[in-house]
Amino acid sequence: MSKALIIIDVQNDYFENGAMELVNPIPASENTKKLLKHFRKENLTVVHVQHVSPEGAPFFAPGTSGVEIHDNVKPLQGEKVITKHYPNSFRDTDLLAYLKENNVTELVITGMMTHMCVDAGTRAAFDFGFDCTVISDACATRDLEINGQHVKAADVHHAFLAALSFFYAKIQDTEEYLSA
Repeated sequence: MSKALIIIDVQNDYFENGAMELVNPIPASENTKKLLKHFRKENLTVVHVQHVSPEGAPFFAPGTSGVEIHDNVKPLQGEKVITKHYPNSFRDTDLLAYLKENNVTELVITGMMTHMCVDAGTRAAFDFGFDCTVISDACATRDLEINGQHVKAADVHHAFLAALSFFYAKIQDTEEYLSA
C-alpha cells in the first residue's frame, strides 16, 4: 500500500488580498506544509493540484499571481503538479493515471475550499477505490449564503467534514496524523 499527499488549490487568491479570500488560510497552509515536509522526508508521493480558471474569471485567472501555488507549499522540482479546471481533481486530468502508475492506494488530502474542491476530490477518490484521509486543520473554506441565510465558514467546514466522515474518508488533524 502506497500513500500520496494531495494538496488541492492552496493558491494565492485564497489568501489575504486575494480575489477569493478564505477564513484562516494561513494556518491551513502551515499545517499542509508540515505534512508536505513529512511526505518529502519519507520519500512518499506528493501531488499538487492547481486550479486554473478560464481567461477573465474572477479568480485563478491565467497569468495572475492569484493562480500561483502559495509559497508555504510550493512544489519542488520533480513533484507532480496537476492542472485542473473543475472542482473534482480527477475530471479531465491525469491524476488517476498518475496515482495508479505509482501504485498509490491511500490518499492524504488537504486543501481549499473544504466545501468545494476538497469535497469533490475526496468523493471522487473514494469512488475510484482509494482509502482517503482528510486533514481537517489543513483545509480552509469561507462563509456562504443560501436563501438569505449566512453560514459561517467554521460551520461550512465542519458540516462538510462530518458528511465526508460518514462514508468517504477518515478525518484527522495534522498532529493526530503525524503522530500515528
